[in-house]
Amino acid sequence: MMHGSGVSGAEPTIRRLGVLGGTFDPPHYAHLALAENSRVQLELDLVLFVPAGHPPHKLVEPPSPVHKRVAMVEAAIADNPAFILSRVDVERPGPHFTVRTLSLIHDEYPQAELFFIIGEDSLAEFHKWRDPAGIVRLARLAVMRRPGWQADVERLEQGVPEVCGRVSWLDVPLLDISSTELRRRVRQGLPIRYLVPPSVDACVHTHRLYRGDAG
Repeated sequence: MMHGSGVSGAEPTIRRLGVLGGTFDPPHYAHLALAENSRVQLELDLVLFVPAGHPPHKLVEPPSPVHKRVAMVEAAIADNPAFILSRVDVERPGPHFTVRTLSLIHDEYPQAELFFIIGEDSLAEFHKWRDPAGIVRLARLAVMRRPGWQADVERLEQGVPEVCGRVSWLDVPLLDISSTELRRRVRQGLPIRYLVPPSVDACVHTHRLYRGDAG
């Protein structure tokens, strides 16, 4: 699925590709703002939204069924032709680790330089990830600064060689929205309108997500 080709029958060459992974349970405006700011600042051709199938770090609270999270992502990004859905993590058994996900995306887009989009909180913990050196070989890290977090990149370099030269910092407006908080609001009967796209709000209500009686 490619967008933006002005030549009939021809696919545009993707040179710079953003990768934004997450549970997206639900996707919200902070996700979209991060993706769009990454696209503009890094001059990305596309941003892939990669819903997690079986995230190894989300075991306490099981995520919503994959097909419902995929539907919400599709609804959230439908109006931006530079955003596309990747099913790389939902069409194979888990658990899924970032290094393998990026390897599969690299195989799919061999000519593209990959930019893995994360927050500064994730960068601060990056040395604990599965094969961080492999990740930075496959992709640059596009990092959104977060108040209260200050990743020590030079110290991180000691455990992950070359990481310093593989970080691109992003200027993204702080939108204090979290999927955890959105789920809590729905459970308590509070609105999430204006925190998520209307299409996502509709999906949540249609599928009765986060209410304890989802069908």
